[in-house]
Amino acid sequence: MGLVIALVGSMASFAKEQAQSAEPDSVLLKPYTAEYKTSARGLSLTLKRELRLGDDGVYTLSNGGSALVVGFEEEARFRVEGGRIIPSSYVYQGTGLMSRRREVQFTEGADTLRSLYKDKWYDLPYTDNTLDRMSQQEQMRLVLLNDPTPGENFVITVADKKRVKEYTLVYVGEETLKTPLGEVDTLHFRRIHDAPDRRSDTWVAPEWDFMMVKTIHIEDGKPIEGMITKLSIDGKNLAN
Repeated sequence: MGLVIALVGSMASFAKEQAQSAEPDSVLLKPYTAEYKTSARGLSLTLKRELRLGDDGVYTLSNGGSALVVGFEEEARFRVEGGRIIPSSYVYQGTGLMSRRREVQFTEGADTLRSLYKDKWYDLPYTDNTLDRMSQQEQMRLVLLNDPTPGENFVITVADKKRVKEYTLVYVGEETLKTPLGEVDTLHFRRIHDAPDRRSDTWVAPEWDFMMVKTIHIEDGKPIEGMITKLSIDGKNLAN
């Protein structure tokens, strides 16, 4: 996804966590707006991310940014039921020199989903735990909001391009980070890649509703780094 840093989430014992988080008092996602400064290959990009909740109970998660002659906008729509995200659609639209489009369309209760990649639609297997590239990030937050002590690895099933993939994220430990919003305690996770020259690290802040604070993705020895610069949760600005 170019400069976009893919994050992953949800428990390895996902079915168990879903049952536990299905209780009536489970914590829900709050609307937010956030900005991140991302740098890669000498380019700097400000990503703007927003989660909105409609009157119909449908969440809309948007993310995007542009730099020089490239940019992108992406949007995911989903509902939350019993501590689990139910996705309905995902759209990615590149701009400028990278004008490709991707889509994932979910039909609840169906055996397959539809994924658009390089102007061709693919029918892929669909299970209740399958998410898209954006909604899976909110599933990670949702699980942690309802059980803030990560005791196992995280795993997630994601429909992307022309196949369904399974990602694993390992809990590394607690770390205190300095950010433009101040010093904050975080949980550090590392994604497991098949290729030894790839590495993805993510830091989330429990006191900020487990929002992503920092990311580092390394591929072919070239890092892509992201750091939060602005954050408002449920209409309340944390700083800046």
